[in-house]
Amino acid sequence: MEPLSVVLYQKDPGTAQTLAVGLSQHFELVYLAGTYEEVRPALARNRAAALVLDLETAGPGEVEHLHREFPGLCIVGTHRLADDKLWAEAMSLGASDICEPRKDQVVHSLLNKRAHHAAA
Repeated sequence: MEPLSVVLYQKDPGTAQTLAVGLSQHFELVYLAGTYEEVRPALARNRAAALVLDLETAGPGEVEHLHREFPGLCIVGTHRLADDKLWAEAMSLGASDICEPRKDQVVHSLLNKRAHHAAA
């Protein structure tokens, strides 16, 4: 079985490091993209099953582009001020979930979405 990998992009380096540590406890490979431009190549190279994407930097429109390019990808967007409007917009564009960039929320969301996907 191929290792389950996650690509993580967060503009804030401290948040990125905290999330990477939390995710590495649950996923075999966590690739930390240093810039948004590194996300697509990292997804393809690592055959990632999931992406944690900073929506404050990338924006919800990027979710749609990534969802089209990588249709089986579980995309969890993060935003410090996530609200129902942002959640609904991102979900309609292909996101699996939106949450605050907190380790417990991101890990819970990814594990929940991956378990749901595996059961389907």
